[in-house]
Amino acid sequence: MDPTTAELLARIPRLAGLDPGERAALLRQARGLRCPAGATLSLPGQLCEALAIVVGGTVRVYQVAESGREITLYRIEAGESCVLTASCILGRRPFPVAAVAEAPLSALLIPAPLLREWIARSAFWREYVFDLLATRLADVIAMLEEVAFRRMDARIAEFLLTRAGDDVALPITHQHIALELGTAREVVSRILRDLEREGVIARGRGTISVLRRDTLAALARRG
Repeated sequence: MDPTTAELLARIPRLAGLDPGERAALLRQARGLRCPAGATLSLPGQLCEALAIVVGGTVRVYQVAESGREITLYRIEAGESCVLTASCILGRRPFPVAAVAEAPLSALLIPAPLLREWIARSAFWREYVFDLLATRLADVIAMLEEVAFRRMDARIAEFLLTRAGDDVALPITHQHIALELGTAREVVSRILRDLEREGVIARGRGTISVLRRDTLAALARRG
């Protein structure tokens, strides 16, 4: 038994429902993955050779346009898996987007042939994948509605409210906000400049401070 795999498995609550036989098979045939923040995990066109169940860290899944602009589709947190990876494994198709580790990552990898086999004969794994599909589909639809129907100033206002918390200064760049929201850096800079002129935020070198949360909240609601 690989102690690394056993350690990772013990830290995934969603796998507590495995019966003894399935647990033994997972310990025997899965493997652990550890990689640093910033590591590229997958690129468009690559084959999906395994399904990763994240134990620690965060994975950002994003789409890159021909112009080079990016938009974040969703993030994978501890206990979660990538719905696009699961879909590509089942459909035997290449990965359509990109994925990168945002923080030091630890994960449990289930090889693609084993996942297909287990889904075919195990109610537990079928339920796991179908639940993953339902959850992530709702996330992606919500993201598409944001992009298609909400004004960018409202999206930026909500982004700042969510990320800033109680911090005095949020360490973030205009480019990072643009990548998160799928727009151009120039658009973000223009909106932030207007918000600063109105006294809603203050910009520093690589930081943004929220001065009037109530005004940002009102802007987010109007959008």
